[in-house]
Amino acid sequence: MSTATKTKSEPVADLNPRTTSYEFLGPPGAFLISFGVPFMTYLLYFGCSEESGGCPPPLQSVPDRFVAALSDKTFWASLWDTEASLIYLVWYAFCVVAWAVLPGDWIEGVTMRTGEKKKYKINAFSTFLLAMGISCGYILRNGPESFTFIYKKWIGFVTASLVMSLAQAFYVYASSLRSGALLALGGNSGNFIYDWYIGRELNPSIGSFDIKSFNELRPGLILWVLVNVSMVCEQAVRRGGFTNVTDSMWLVLAFQTWYVADGLYNEPAIFTTMDITTDGFGFMLAVGDLTWVPFVYSLQARYLVFKQVELGPLCTAGILGLNLLGYYIFRDANGEKNDFRNGRNPKNLKYFTTSTGSKLLTSGWWGRSRHPNYFGDLLMALAWSLPTGFDTPITYFYVVYFAVLLIHRQRRDDENCEKKYGKDWETYMKLVPCRIIPYVY
Repeated sequence: MSTATKTKSEPVADLNPRTTSYEFLGPPGAFLISFGVPFMTYLLYFGCSEESGGCPPPLQSVPDRFVAALSDKTFWASLWDTEASLIYLVWYAFCVVAWAVLPGDWIEGVTMRTGEKKKYKINAFSTFLLAMGISCGYILRNGPESFTFIYKKWIGFVTASLVMSLAQAFYVYASSLRSGALLALGGNSGNFIYDWYIGRELNPSIGSFDIKSFNELRPGLILWVLVNVSMVCEQAVRRGGFTNVTDSMWLVLAFQTWYVADGLYNEPAIFTTMDITTDGFGFMLAVGDLTWVPFVYSLQARYLVFKQVELGPLCTAGILGLNLLGYYIFRDANGEKNDFRNGRNPKNLKYFTTSTGSKLLTSGWWGRSRHPNYFGDLLMALAWSLPTGFDTPITYFYVVYFAVLLIHRQRRDDENCEKKYGKDWETYMKLVPCRIIPYVY
Protein backbone atom coordinates (compact mmCIF):
# COMPACT_ATOMS: atom_id res chain seq x y z
CA MET A 1 0.00 0.00 0.00
CA SER A 2 1.24 3.47 -0.81
CA THR A 3 1.83 5.55 2.31
CA ALA A 4 2.09 8.98 0.74
CA THR A 5 0.06 11.07 -1.64
CA LYS A 6 1.98 13.45 -3.83
CA THR A 7 0.97 16.93 -4.95
CA LYS A 8 4.26 18.33 -6.20
CA SER A 9 7.96 17.57 -6.00
CA GLU A 10 11.33 19.21 -5.79
CA PRO A 11 14.83 17.72 -5.98
CA VAL A 12 15.45 16.08 -2.60
CA ALA A 13 18.86 17.76 -2.39
CA ASP A 14 17.13 21.14 -2.32
CA LEU A 15 14.84 19.91 0.48
CA ASN A 16 17.65 18.82 2.81
CA PRO A 17 19.63 21.95 3.68
CA ARG A 18 22.48 21.65 6.14
CA THR A 19 21.48 22.24 9.76
CA THR A 20 23.21 25.41 10.94
CA SER A 21 22.01 25.69 14.55
CA TYR A 22 22.11 23.22 17.41
CA GLU A 23 19.83 22.32 20.29
CA PHE A 24 20.88 20.77 23.61
CA LEU A 25 24.28 22.53 23.43
CA GLY A 26 25.19 20.74 20.22
CA PRO A 27 27.28 17.55 19.92
CA PRO A 28 28.68 17.71 23.50
CA GLY A 29 25.17 18.02 24.90
CA ALA A 30 23.87 15.21 22.68
CA PHE A 31 26.75 13.00 23.81
CA LEU A 32 26.12 13.69 27.49
CA ILE A 33 22.35 13.22 27.25
CA SER A 34 22.82 9.94 25.38
CA PHE A 35 24.61 8.62 28.46
CA GLY A 36 22.63 10.67 30.96
CA VAL A 37 19.16 9.33 30.12
CA PRO A 38 20.09 5.65 30.64
CA PHE A 39 22.11 6.59 33.74
CA MET A 40 19.16 8.51 35.22
CA THR A 41 16.78 5.63 34.49
CA TYR A 42 19.00 3.22 36.42
CA LEU A 43 19.62 5.82 39.13
CA LEU A 44 15.91 6.30 39.77
CA TYR A 45 15.70 2.56 40.44
CA PHE A 46 18.78 2.16 42.61
CA GLY A 47 18.00 5.44 44.34
CA CYS A 48 14.41 4.45 45.08
CA SER A 49 13.83 0.74 45.62
CA GLU A 50 13.70 -2.02 48.18
CA GLU A 51 16.90 -3.48 46.81
CA SER A 52 18.85 -0.31 47.56
CA GLY A 53 17.37 0.11 51.02
CA GLY A 54 14.83 2.91 50.59
CA CYS A 55 13.83 5.99 48.67
CA PRO A 56 16.46 7.29 48.93
CA PRO A 57 18.78 4.73 50.56
CA PRO A 58 20.87 5.85 53.56
CA LEU A 59 22.86 8.74 52.06
CA GLN A 60 26.04 7.98 53.99
CA SER A 61 26.29 4.59 52.29
CA VAL A 62 25.76 5.85 48.73
CA PRO A 63 29.36 6.85 47.80
CA ASP A 64 30.92 3.58 48.97
CA ARG A 65 28.20 1.47 47.37
CA PHE A 66 28.47 3.40 44.09
CA VAL A 67 32.23 2.93 43.86
CA ALA A 68 31.94 -0.73 44.83
CA ALA A 69 29.29 -1.36 42.16
CA LEU A 70 31.41 0.14 39.38
CA SER A 71 34.21 -2.33 40.07
CA ASP A 72 31.95 -5.33 40.67
CA LYS A 73 31.50 -7.62 37.66
CA THR A 74 28.51 -9.20 39.35
CA PHE A 75 26.75 -5.85 39.42
CA TRP A 76 27.30 -5.24 35.71
CA ALA A 77 26.14 -8.77 34.91
CA SER A 78 22.98 -8.21 36.97
CA LEU A 79 21.87 -5.46 34.58
CA TRP A 80 21.21 -8.10 31.92
CA ASP A 81 18.37 -10.61 32.20
CA THR A 82 17.95 -12.94 29.23
CA GLU A 83 14.41 -13.93 30.18
CA ALA A 84 13.34 -10.30 30.56
CA SER A 85 14.95 -9.46 27.21
CA LEU A 86 13.08 -12.26 25.44
CA ILE A 87 9.80 -11.19 27.03
CA TYR A 88 10.45 -7.60 25.93
CA LEU A 89 11.22 -8.75 22.40
CA VAL A 90 7.98 -10.74 22.30
CA TRP A 91 6.11 -7.67 23.57
CA TYR A 92 7.56 -5.48 20.84
CA ALA A 93 6.77 -8.13 18.22
CA PHE A 94 3.20 -8.32 19.55
CA CYS A 95 2.80 -4.56 19.02
CA VAL A 96 4.11 -4.83 15.45
CA VAL A 97 1.83 -7.76 14.61
CA ALA A 98 -1.16 -5.96 16.17
CA TRP A 99 -0.41 -2.90 14.04
CA ALA A 100 -0.33 -5.11 10.95
CA VAL A 101 -3.38 -7.31 11.53
CA LEU A 102 -5.84 -5.21 13.52
CA PRO A 103 -8.19 -3.15 11.34
CA GLY A 104 -7.71 0.60 11.21
CA ASP A 105 -8.29 3.58 8.97
CA TRP A 106 -5.42 5.10 7.03
CA ILE A 107 -5.27 8.87 7.47
CA GLU A 108 -3.04 11.53 5.93
CA GLY A 109 -0.61 13.59 7.95
CA VAL A 110 0.39 17.17 7.25
CA THR A 111 1.94 18.18 3.94
CA MET A 112 5.69 17.57 3.96
CA ARG A 113 8.37 19.63 2.22
CA THR A 114 8.16 17.29 -0.76
CA GLY A 115 4.51 18.21 -1.22
CA GLU A 116 3.50 14.71 -0.11
CA LYS A 117 1.25 13.65 2.73
CA LYS A 118 2.33 10.53 4.54
CA LYS A 119 -0.37 8.00 5.46
CA TYR A 120 -0.66 6.43 8.91
CA LYS A 121 -2.66 3.43 10.11
CA ILE A 122 -4.88 4.22 13.10
CA ASN A 123 -5.26 1.25 15.46
CA ALA A 124 -3.23 2.11 18.58
CA PHE A 125 -6.34 2.09 20.79
CA SER A 126 -7.32 -1.34 19.46
CA THR A 127 -3.83 -2.59 20.28
CA PHE A 128 -4.20 -1.19 23.79
CA LEU A 129 -7.55 -2.92 24.33
CA LEU A 130 -6.17 -6.21 23.04
CA ALA A 131 -3.10 -6.01 25.28
CA MET A 132 -5.19 -5.10 28.33
CA GLY A 133 -7.71 -7.85 27.59
CA ILE A 134 -5.02 -10.50 27.29
CA SER A 135 -3.21 -9.28 30.42
CA CYS A 136 -6.35 -9.04 32.57
CA GLY A 137 -7.52 -12.47 31.40
CA TYR A 138 -4.12 -13.93 32.26
CA ILE A 139 -4.24 -12.37 35.74
CA LEU A 140 -7.81 -13.56 36.40
CA ARG A 141 -6.88 -17.09 35.38
CA ASN A 142 -3.51 -17.35 37.14
CA GLY A 143 -3.77 -14.88 40.02
CA PRO A 144 -1.97 -11.58 40.71
CA GLU A 145 1.34 -13.29 41.53
CA SER A 146 1.57 -14.42 37.89
CA PHE A 147 1.95 -10.81 36.69
CA THR A 148 4.53 -9.58 39.18
CA PHE A 149 7.45 -10.52 36.91
CA ILE A 150 7.83 -6.94 35.64
CA TYR A 151 8.45 -5.71 39.18
CA LYS A 152 10.82 -8.59 39.93
CA LYS A 153 12.77 -8.23 36.67
CA TRP A 154 12.69 -4.45 36.50
CA ILE A 155 16.36 -3.83 35.69
CA GLY A 156 16.36 -6.56 33.04
CA PHE A 157 13.44 -4.92 31.26
CA VAL A 158 15.11 -1.51 31.45
CA THR A 159 18.26 -2.90 29.85
CA ALA A 160 16.27 -4.69 27.15
CA SER A 161 14.46 -1.48 26.24
CA LEU A 162 17.77 0.38 26.07
CA VAL A 163 19.21 -2.23 23.71
CA MET A 164 16.15 -1.87 21.50
CA SER A 165 16.52 1.93 21.55
CA LEU A 166 20.18 1.75 20.57
CA ALA A 167 19.52 -0.78 17.82
CA GLN A 168 16.79 1.37 16.30
CA ALA A 169 18.85 4.56 16.58
CA PHE A 170 21.74 3.00 14.65
CA TYR A 171 19.41 1.43 12.10
CA VAL A 172 17.51 4.63 11.27
CA TYR A 173 20.74 6.62 11.06
CA ALA A 174 22.24 4.14 8.60
CA SER A 175 18.98 4.09 6.65
CA SER A 176 18.99 7.89 6.41
CA LEU A 177 22.20 7.77 4.36
CA ARG A 178 20.41 6.28 1.36
CA SER A 179 19.73 8.44 -1.66
CA GLY A 180 16.38 10.23 -1.65
CA ALA A 181 15.77 10.21 2.11
CA LEU A 182 13.89 13.26 3.41
CA LEU A 183 15.87 14.54 6.38
CA ALA A 184 14.71 16.51 9.39
CA LEU A 185 15.72 20.16 9.11
CA GLY A 186 17.30 19.94 12.57
CA GLY A 187 19.11 16.64 12.04
CA ASN A 188 21.40 17.26 9.06
CA SER A 189 24.37 18.92 10.75
CA GLY A 190 26.96 16.52 9.41
CA ASN A 191 28.08 15.65 12.96
CA PHE A 192 27.45 11.95 13.60
CA ILE A 193 26.85 12.17 17.36
CA TYR A 194 24.39 15.03 17.08
CA ASP A 195 22.47 13.70 14.08
CA TRP A 196 22.34 10.17 15.55
CA TYR A 197 20.91 11.58 18.76
CA ILE A 198 18.48 14.19 17.42
CA GLY A 199 17.32 12.10 14.46
CA ARG A 200 18.54 12.52 10.89
CA GLU A 201 15.63 11.20 8.82
CA LEU A 202 12.21 12.80 9.25
CA ASN A 203 10.05 9.70 8.72
CA PRO A 204 12.09 6.48 8.73
CA SER A 205 9.88 3.65 7.51
CA ILE A 206 9.96 0.02 6.46
CA GLY A 207 7.40 -0.13 3.68
CA SER A 208 4.15 1.26 5.08
CA PHE A 209 5.39 0.80 8.67
CA ASP A 210 6.31 4.24 10.07
CA ILE A 211 8.86 3.66 12.83
CA LYS A 212 8.54 7.02 14.55
CA SER A 213 4.76 7.22 15.00
CA PHE A 214 4.63 3.53 15.95
CA ASN A 215 7.12 4.01 18.77
CA GLU A 216 5.45 7.21 19.92
CA LEU A 217 2.17 5.46 20.70
CA ARG A 218 2.41 1.72 21.08
CA PRO A 219 5.24 -0.23 22.74
CA GLY A 220 6.21 2.34 25.39
CA LEU A 221 2.87 3.94 26.25
CA ILE A 222 0.95 0.68 26.51
CA LEU A 223 3.81 -0.94 28.41
CA TRP A 224 3.63 1.95 30.92
CA VAL A 225 0.10 0.82 31.85
CA LEU A 226 1.12 -2.85 31.98
CA VAL A 227 4.01 -1.93 34.28
CA ASN A 228 1.54 -0.20 36.60
CA VAL A 229 -0.73 -3.24 36.50
CA SER A 230 2.24 -5.36 37.56
CA MET A 231 2.84 -2.99 40.48
CA VAL A 232 -0.80 -3.37 41.55
CA CYS A 233 -0.43 -7.15 41.35
CA GLU A 234 2.74 -7.07 43.48
CA GLN A 235 1.02 -4.98 46.13
CA ALA A 236 -2.05 -7.25 46.00
CA VAL A 237 0.14 -10.28 46.68
CA ARG A 238 1.72 -8.56 49.67
CA ARG A 239 -1.57 -7.33 51.10
CA GLY A 240 -3.67 -10.42 50.53
CA GLY A 241 -5.66 -9.62 47.41
CA PHE A 242 -6.90 -6.85 45.15
CA THR A 243 -9.51 -5.74 47.69
CA ASN A 244 -6.68 -4.71 50.01
CA VAL A 245 -4.73 -2.65 47.46
CA THR A 246 -4.30 0.92 48.74
CA ASP A 247 -6.38 3.82 47.47
CA SER A 248 -3.17 5.60 46.48
CA MET A 249 -2.18 2.75 44.14
CA TRP A 250 -5.63 2.64 42.56
CA LEU A 251 -5.49 6.40 41.96
CA VAL A 252 -2.13 6.22 40.19
CA LEU A 253 -3.29 3.30 38.06
CA ALA A 254 -6.56 5.03 37.16
CA PHE A 255 -4.99 8.40 36.36
CA GLN A 256 -2.21 7.08 34.17
CA THR A 257 -4.33 4.44 32.44
CA TRP A 258 -6.90 7.07 31.52
CA TYR A 259 -4.17 9.39 30.25
CA VAL A 260 -2.71 6.68 28.02
CA ALA A 261 -6.11 5.46 26.82
CA ASP A 262 -7.13 9.02 25.98
CA GLY A 263 -3.95 9.61 23.98
CA LEU A 264 -4.36 6.36 22.05
CA TYR A 265 -8.06 6.95 21.40
CA ASN A 266 -7.22 10.37 19.99
CA GLU A 267 -4.34 8.96 17.93
CA PRO A 268 -4.91 11.22 14.87
CA ALA A 269 -4.07 14.29 16.97
CA ILE A 270 -0.42 13.21 17.26
CA PHE A 271 0.19 13.69 13.55
CA THR A 272 0.13 17.48 13.89
CA THR A 273 2.63 17.54 16.79
CA MET A 274 6.23 18.68 16.45
CA ASP A 275 7.57 15.18 17.14
CA ILE A 276 5.92 13.94 13.95
CA THR A 277 5.96 16.99 11.67
CA THR A 278 9.39 18.43 12.49
CA ASP A 279 11.70 16.17 14.50
CA GLY A 280 13.70 13.33 13.05
CA PHE A 281 13.74 9.93 14.70
CA GLY A 282 16.99 9.16 16.47
CA PHE A 283 18.17 8.01 19.88
CA MET A 284 16.42 10.93 21.59
CA LEU A 285 12.93 9.78 20.62
CA ALA A 286 13.78 6.07 20.66
CA VAL A 287 15.03 6.02 24.25
CA GLY A 288 12.30 8.43 25.31
CA ASP A 289 9.53 6.30 23.85
CA LEU A 290 10.84 2.85 24.71
CA THR A 291 12.71 3.33 28.01
CA TRP A 292 11.93 6.66 29.66
CA VAL A 293 8.13 6.55 29.34
CA PRO A 294 7.41 3.05 30.71
CA PHE A 295 10.20 2.85 33.31
CA VAL A 296 10.44 6.43 34.62
CA TYR A 297 6.81 7.53 34.38
CA SER A 298 5.80 4.49 36.45
CA LEU A 299 8.01 5.53 39.39
CA GLN A 300 5.03 6.42 41.60
CA ALA A 301 3.39 3.00 41.22
CA ARG A 302 6.67 1.20 41.85
CA TYR A 303 7.27 3.27 45.00
CA LEU A 304 3.79 2.44 46.31
CA VAL A 305 4.60 -1.27 46.16
CA PHE A 306 7.02 -1.05 49.07
CA LYS A 307 5.86 2.23 50.64
CA GLN A 308 2.13 1.68 50.90
CA VAL A 309 0.16 4.89 51.47
CA GLU A 310 -3.46 5.05 52.66
CA LEU A 311 -4.93 8.42 51.69
CA GLY A 312 -8.46 8.31 53.04
CA PRO A 313 -11.59 9.71 51.37
CA LEU A 314 -10.84 13.44 51.69
CA CYS A 315 -7.32 13.31 50.24
CA THR A 316 -8.47 10.92 47.56
CA ALA A 317 -11.27 13.29 46.55
CA GLY A 318 -8.93 16.29 46.50
CA ILE A 319 -6.32 14.57 44.33
CA LEU A 320 -9.04 13.23 42.04
CA GLY A 321 -10.41 16.75 41.64
CA LEU A 322 -6.98 18.13 40.75
CA ASN A 323 -6.48 15.45 38.11
CA LEU A 324 -9.92 16.05 36.62
CA LEU A 325 -9.25 19.78 36.46
CA GLY A 326 -5.96 19.19 34.67
CA TYR A 327 -7.56 16.76 32.27
CA TYR A 328 -10.42 19.16 31.52
CA ILE A 329 -8.01 21.99 30.70
CA PHE A 330 -5.78 19.67 28.63
CA ARG A 331 -8.63 18.16 26.63
CA ASP A 332 -10.72 21.35 26.21
CA ALA A 333 -7.68 23.36 25.07
CA ASN A 334 -6.66 20.70 22.58
CA GLY A 335 -10.26 20.48 21.39
CA GLU A 336 -10.35 24.22 20.68
CA LYS A 337 -7.08 23.98 18.74
CA ASN A 338 -8.06 20.92 16.71
CA ASP A 339 -11.48 22.36 15.84
CA PHE A 340 -9.90 25.60 14.69
CA ARG A 341 -7.25 23.84 12.62
CA ASN A 342 -9.98 21.85 10.89
CA GLY A 343 -11.96 24.93 9.96
CA ARG A 344 -14.48 24.77 12.80
CA ASN A 345 -15.07 27.41 15.47
CA PRO A 346 -18.05 26.25 17.56
CA LYS A 347 -17.17 28.60 20.45
CA ASN A 348 -16.84 31.61 18.11
CA LEU A 349 -13.31 32.24 19.41
CA LYS A 350 -11.42 35.37 18.43
CA TYR A 351 -8.26 35.07 16.37
CA PHE A 352 -5.43 37.12 14.91
CA THR A 353 -4.67 36.87 11.18
CA THR A 354 -1.00 37.15 10.19
CA SER A 355 0.32 38.74 7.01
CA THR A 356 0.73 35.26 5.50
CA GLY A 357 -2.93 34.44 6.13
CA SER A 358 -2.37 32.14 9.11
CA LYS A 359 -4.83 32.47 11.98
CA LEU A 360 -3.80 32.36 15.66
CA LEU A 361 -6.37 31.97 18.45
CA THR A 362 -6.52 34.85 20.94
CA SER A 363 -9.48 33.84 23.12
CA GLY A 364 -10.73 30.78 24.97
CA TRP A 365 -7.95 28.78 26.60
CA TRP A 366 -5.54 29.98 23.89
CA GLY A 367 -6.22 33.56 24.89
CA ARG A 368 -5.21 32.81 28.48
CA SER A 369 -1.81 31.40 27.55
CA ARG A 370 0.08 30.30 24.44
CA HIS A 371 0.27 26.69 25.67
CA PRO A 372 -2.72 26.06 27.98
CA ASN A 373 -2.61 22.31 27.24
CA TYR A 374 0.81 22.23 28.93
CA PHE A 375 -0.78 23.75 32.04
CA GLY A 376 -3.32 20.94 32.14
CA ASP A 377 -0.50 18.43 31.71
CA LEU A 378 1.37 19.89 34.68
CA LEU A 379 -1.69 19.72 36.95
CA MET A 380 -2.15 16.06 36.05
CA ALA A 381 1.55 15.37 36.66
CA LEU A 382 1.22 16.79 40.17
CA ALA A 383 -1.91 14.71 40.80
CA TRP A 384 -0.02 11.56 39.82
CA SER A 385 2.69 12.23 42.40
CA LEU A 386 0.56 13.39 45.33
CA PRO A 387 -0.68 9.85 46.15
CA THR A 388 2.88 8.95 47.18
CA GLY A 389 2.76 11.43 50.08
CA PHE A 390 5.62 13.63 51.19
CA ASP A 391 8.17 11.25 52.72
CA THR A 392 10.49 11.61 49.74
CA PRO A 393 11.00 14.19 46.97
CA ILE A 394 12.08 11.48 44.50
CA THR A 395 8.52 10.55 43.54
CA TYR A 396 8.03 14.16 42.43
CA PHE A 397 10.85 13.83 39.92
CA TYR A 398 8.28 13.46 37.14
CA VAL A 399 6.67 16.81 37.95
CA VAL A 400 10.01 18.64 37.90
CA TYR A 401 11.22 16.84 34.78
CA PHE A 402 7.94 17.44 32.96
CA ALA A 403 7.96 21.15 33.84
CA VAL A 404 11.49 21.49 32.41
CA LEU A 405 10.48 19.52 29.30
CA LEU A 406 7.38 21.61 28.66
CA ILE A 407 9.21 24.91 29.20
CA HIS A 408 11.83 23.75 26.69
CA ARG A 409 9.11 22.81 24.22
CA GLN A 410 7.35 26.11 24.74
CA ARG A 411 10.50 28.10 24.04
CA ARG A 412 11.28 25.93 21.05
CA ASP A 413 7.77 26.44 19.68
CA ASP A 414 8.00 30.19 20.23
CA GLU A 415 11.35 30.37 18.43
CA ASN A 416 9.95 28.48 15.45
CA CYS A 417 6.84 30.67 15.36
CA GLU A 418 8.96 33.82 15.54
CA LYS A 419 10.90 32.64 12.49
CA LYS A 420 7.68 31.74 10.70
CA TYR A 421 5.57 34.82 11.49
CA GLY A 422 8.17 37.54 12.09
CA LYS A 423 6.73 40.79 13.45
CA ASP A 424 3.26 39.25 13.53
CA TRP A 425 4.49 36.97 16.30
CA GLU A 426 5.50 39.98 18.38
CA THR A 427 1.98 41.36 17.96
CA TYR A 428 0.50 38.00 18.93
CA MET A 429 2.65 37.80 22.10
CA LYS A 430 1.26 41.16 23.19
CA LEU A 431 -2.27 39.81 22.72
CA VAL A 432 -1.42 36.56 24.58
CA PRO A 433 1.48 37.39 26.94
CA CYS A 434 1.40 34.29 29.18
CA ARG A 435 3.37 31.28 28.02
CA ILE A 436 1.93 28.28 29.93
CA ILE A 437 0.21 29.17 33.22
CA PRO A 438 -2.59 31.71 32.71
CA TYR A 439 -1.93 35.06 34.43
CA VAL A 440 1.30 33.69 35.98
CA TYR A 441 3.86 32.52 33.39
